[in-house]
Amino acid sequence: MSHTFLEQLWIARYVIMNGIGVTVSISLLAILAGSVLGVFVGLALVYGGVVLRLAARAYTDIIRGTPVLVLVLASYYVSAAVGLDLGPFSAGVLALAIFCSSHVGEIVRGALQAIPKGQTEAAKAIGLTFTQTFTSVLWPQAMRQCLPAWVNTAAEMVKASTLLSVIGVAELLLRTQEIISRNFMSLQFYFLAGGLYFIINFGIEHFGKYVERKTALPS
Repeated sequence: MSHTFLEQLWIARYVIMNGIGVTVSISLLAILAGSVLGVFVGLALVYGGVVLRLAARAYTDIIRGTPVLVLVLASYYVSAAVGLDLGPFSAGVLALAIFCSSHVGEIVRGALQAIPKGQTEAAKAIGLTFTQTFTSVLWPQAMRQCLPAWVNTAAEMVKASTLLSVIGVAELLLRTQEIISRNFMSLQFYFLAGGLYFIINFGIEHFGKYVERKTALPS
């Protein structure tokens, strides 16, 4: 049986590699876009005016309370209904990026609000502008606090990418299902897919730890 599995694995190697590439590409794009948007959402939650804060709060609460599958289907079908020509790949990236941004926004908000207000007051006392205070005093500290939670969010985006198979994105799970439909080796190939997802998230975790070590303050 193991020999047969290895034979089928060799036959399907390019299909699996293609699925891995699509999964990594979608996850990476969603994490980058969601992180950038999430930073702005977090800033709006902390420093925005009343209207902007309420809008940002409504955005984060609604998106975080919506299942990812609903966001995926909405991004694909609603965008088509309003005239946006988004393919499955683009719609999937959009859905995951929106979901990621709501979580990153909350992470950034919590990190910024955890910084003692005395540091902002001290920066004002020496004549720093808000921009200088944020870039030189607040953001470096907030970024260090954000990293562990951000790594968890990035790993969640990889796992959430499996939902994109419902709109026809040929990511790793859909490719695995296509292979199983031909050779009926469900257990073996699902275990293989699980191991590959673990390797991707293991790499994200160690990348996050590497960045934490590089940005840590000397003891």
